[in-house]
Amino acid sequence: MELLIAGGTSFIGRALALAAHAAGHHVVVINRGVTPNDLPPAIERLVGDRRGDLSALQDRHFDATIDTIAYRPNDVIALARALDGRGGHHLQISSVSAYEPPAAEGLTEERGVLMSSDHVDLEGPIDGNSYGPLKAACERAAAAAFDEPRTFIRPTFVIGAHDATLRFPYWVARLRRGGDVAVPGPRSNAMQYVDARDLADFTLRCAEQHHTGAFHVAGPTPPTRYVELLERVARHVAPAGTRIVEVDPTAVLDANLADRFPLWSGPSSQTMLAMDPAKALAHGLNLRPIEESVDDVVAWWGARDWPKHWLGPVEERALLASVEN
Repeated sequence: MELLIAGGTSFIGRALALAAHAAGHHVVVINRGVTPNDLPPAIERLVGDRRGDLSALQDRHFDATIDTIAYRPNDVIALARALDGRGGHHLQISSVSAYEPPAAEGLTEERGVLMSSDHVDLEGPIDGNSYGPLKAACERAAAAAFDEPRTFIRPTFVIGAHDATLRFPYWVARLRRGGDVAVPGPRSNAMQYVDARDLADFTLRCAEQHHTGAFHVAGPTPPTRYVELLERVARHVAPAGTRIVEVDPTAVLDANLADRFPLWSGPSSQTMLAMDPAKALAHGLNLRPIEESVDDVVAWWGARDWPKHWLGPVEERALLASVEN
């Protein structure tokens, strides 16, 4: 298969490029050529910018195109124009954030309603308020710009090595340090995730087997819970004597530290992190044990310096003291 990946050198795109190459496909990635990469020489690299020049795609034909970096509808439209019907099966990495918040856990693809983007600046900054509506707008743009077949992949949190956001790596690194580890509650918060390699394998399967439509690509099912997940990670990687201490979410919010706790959905459980992935599982989605994702992060992260945006020991001790008091 002649496969084009928009992106292809970082995290999800990297996992896709490596999986497709390992499966024997001819893989072409197109990006701005800025991100360093460790892709094999056999993977063809094209340089292009949706906000500028995509002429590298001129006269190229592909059996399938996987767009890993669709954040604004104009970016989707630019790719469609550059391919001009030569992209084959279009697959787009979207997000469950594209949905209106479900009323209950267990949402299926058929019952999901995409968010409106009428109130969002489609060229404005991407933040917690605009991310979901923009993802929904990208899906609508792709549905209008690309002919069938089309596939929309909707994961929850994507975890693993090579994640530039360093969300899951924070927890792996923190639990490896041991001691008393502050974790915001409540314990009952729903939690689903997918390893980038499992996401890549399933997306590639959809391209190979022509699976179309939308898929929730995340697990486990039923969903685990936030604190339970971190306790499982601790059992695998933390030194003896490590203690997870659940911190009242109000204390976290009052200290303006909510953004220092990756993957935390806030003071109440989010139904968006409790989707029904039955359709994807029936079409071949495989979800590896969390321990394999942890080992992948450990091997990649090693003993690097603690990033400044991660929670520091002084702030953590203050939160732990609030529990003791």
